[in-house]
Amino acid sequence: MYLYSTPNLVGAAMGLAGLGLYFGGVIHVFWLPIVAGLYGIGVLVTPKNPTHELSLRNQFQEVDIRNELESLLNRVRRRLPKESYDKALSIRSTIQAALPQISDLSSSDYNIYLIQQTALDYLPSALESYLNLPRAYANYQPIKDGKTARQLLFDQLDLLDREMKAVVRDIYQNDTQKLVVHGQFLKDTFGDAASAYQPQLPAQQPPTQPK
Repeated sequence: MYLYSTPNLVGAAMGLAGLGLYFGGVIHVFWLPIVAGLYGIGVLVTPKNPTHELSLRNQFQEVDIRNELESLLNRVRRRLPKESYDKALSIRSTIQAALPQISDLSSSDYNIYLIQQTALDYLPSALESYLNLPRAYANYQPIKDGKTARQLLFDQLDLLDREMKAVVRDIYQNDTQKLVVHGQFLKDTFGDAASAYQPQLPAQQPPTQPK
């Protein structure tokens, strides 16, 4: 991902400018160290890609969850692709619609746990993992099954959106068994959001046996 980082891109641009000076006849002696130096200067003076920390943990009151979700969506609004931001809005709306049905957010009921985990962990972690990637890498580098990080984020949020709607429906129906299934699925899928953006390694072929 360093190839797509802002410092590398700025350094490469400055290095290319140095090459342009060499081919244009402006510099002759020590042209190679000058080009390398320009690249190094570009890397050193350019701020690294910002690291986003979005997880919203240890907030258990209804008003806190509402406020934190609102703050989260405001923080990512200009950084997310529109299609993913719309999905995040839908997830927020589903969570907020479920909150009035939950009388005590500090209890240990499993349905409350699912709502809290999605609002305070799964959703912000998925957004955080995506936003911490260099933009060029996220938009253009295929990672898994030919999809870029931008496409994978939309798939993640679309899945989370559908799961949350099903969770809320099962909360209304008091279907504990289905809630447990949803909870395990969400944990397996979103418990390590960053792993979704790890490059997919080619499958190793078994060694051929000598005839």
